Amino acid sequence: MEIYETETPSGPARVHLGAAEGRKGLLVLGHGAGGVVGAPDLTIAAEVAKAAGMSVALVEQPYRVAGRRAPPPPSRVDPAWLAVVEELRERLGDPRPLVTGGRSFGARVACRTAADTGADAVLCLAFPEHPPGKPEKSRMEELEAVEVPVLVVQGKSDPFGMPTASGLREVVAIKGNHSLKSDLDGLGETVASWLARIL
Repeated sequence: MEIYETETPSGPARVHLGAAEGRKGLLVLGHGAGGVVGAPDLTIAAEVAKAAGMSVALVEQPYRVAGRRAPPPPSRVDPAWLAVVEELRERLGDPRPLVTGGRSFGARVACRTAADTGADAVLCLAFPEHPPGKPEKSRMEELEAVEVPVLVVQGKSDPFGMPTASGLREVVAIKGNHSLKSDLDGLGETVASWLARIL
């Protein structure tokens, strides 16, 4: 695993890169709003992608590198993500397919930027469909804007809601809540099966 910092319009981001020799695609994942790239669901997703022969990059947004927990607005977060993905594509020779994603907040960033990154698919771990207790404040438009295959893995008792499946968007509900820690085996099997179809 190579760990390095790369410049973005919002300051340095930190990348944890496991490059595969075969260059069989690239999975780029972002963390939750106040979370870390070592979260259990991100770790499992990274492991199954590596087992499938993909390169994997776990990205720490600049605000987390700077020690802050609360994310800045999309106008600062999204350009930073775009810069990291572009750097990774150049570094690795633009491996395909390119799958972007993340957990919760990171999934939202990946959805909003899917077209601009040139993603071939998007992986959403615990997509926060709405704030807890506020279903009227839906964020489904971010998912619905993605025009490539999407996998959403959601805990059945997630207080952040349950996104709906549609067209290219597959939604798989597993045991547990927003952390997805209750069924890591189920999470791994779901992601592995989906990646096999994408690859």
